[in-house]
Amino acid sequence: MAPVLVVTRFDVPEDEGASFLPKAQAALAAFAARPGYLRGRIGRAADDPTCWVLTTEWEGVGAYRRSLSAYDVKVDAAPLLSLGRDEPSAFEVLHGDDGGAPTRRAADAARVSLREAAGPDVATSV
Repeated sequence: MAPVLVVTRFDVPEDEGASFLPKAQAALAAFAARPGYLRGRIGRAADDPTCWVLTTEWEGVGAYRRSLSAYDVKVDAAPLLSLGRDEPSAFEVLHGDDGGAPTRRAADAARVSLREAAGPDVATSV
């Protein structure tokens, strides 16, 4: 199972930044309490104070997806995530220089995309 990096970007009006940060902190705390959570961060662009990001890292995509159904995440994170940019946000980690264990990818990972179901080939007979 490969680790997953979730990146959600937000466009926050400058005068709403002070109220956005506590909401993002509550969302991050809700995620941090879920199994499979590794770490998370909240950031704001140095060159554009209206561009914010919430990143989380997970043991795998299943842990992230399961976290979304937890009550605290639905209350504290889902409303915030709904304000994020409509763009892909979950990324399979292919390489890292953090000294952690190498990613464990499926043998067919280079041939099967993330949107396809991986599994044994099954021939159908007529």
